[in-house]
Amino acid sequence: MPAPFSGGCLCGAVRYQCTAEPFATVYCHCRDCQHASGGPASTVVMVPKAAVEVTRGAVRSFTKKSDAGGDVTRQFCADCGSPLFSVLESSPELLVIKAGSLDDPSWLSPSMNIWTDSAQPWAHIADDLPNIPKNPG
Repeated sequence: MPAPFSGGCLCGAVRYQCTAEPFATVYCHCRDCQHASGGPASTVVMVPKAAVEVTRGAVRSFTKKSDAGGDVTRQFCADCGSPLFSVLESSPELLVIKAGSLDDPSWLSPSMNIWTDSAQPWAHIADDLPNIPKNPG
């Protein structure tokens, strides 16, 4: 996994850089990720929050209670709406980066599926990965 790596939103108003290697890349099938991604799951990269710097622009935030009961703050571009990050109340030292926002997501190798109890029956779930029915944390 290449560090540093960078990314940003669709319109280019927000840019970020991460200086740490991700400690996990997962497919999240919770209903909130389905809403936020517009698809059956979100592919996310988990990194230390302190390793990420927004180098251009500013993000807007929306906070909601997760299925696990804690606050999840989703951050996105105020101009184009591209989803960028999530911050979990249960793990404030963690930043969840939306894989689609990476400049080059080709190096990602997701290690598991989480919240598979919420997965849509028509969504393909990789059989060669662990499937966690609820939040693993």
